[in-house]
Amino acid sequence: MNPKSLTQMRRAIALAYVFMFLASFTVIFGVFSYWLARKVTQVDYAEVWLQAQALWIMRNVVIYTALAIFAALWFIPLCFYAWDSLLWVKACTVAGVVFSLIAFIFLINAWFKGIYKFYQNKAVF
Repeated sequence: MNPKSLTQMRRAIALAYVFMFLASFTVIFGVFSYWLARKVTQVDYAEVWLQAQALWIMRNVVIYTALAIFAALWFIPLCFYAWDSLLWVKACTVAGVVFSLIAFIFLINAWFKGIYKFYQNKAVF
């Protein structure tokens, strides 16, 4: 493995972390993050810690997407009823906000843990 390919893989992981952070604002960036991390996992000669970083990103983006979709399901009644019309609509909306907050905190925590280990050139678990 030459230093140029190592630099390219490190750059891909760094960009994946940038997109992973941006995924906390919209899930579309999670797809870009997943794709960049997947490129590193497909290389046979990549260092183990880089592959572990890439798998960490892929894992957390998938979990965050599932959490975000679950949180979005709680907002469906708002399409049919006004916020203050019924108590159960208000309860569903509050549950959606809570689950959205849980998904956001999960992704930010995973991002901090991963970026910390990335700058140490270590595998993240």
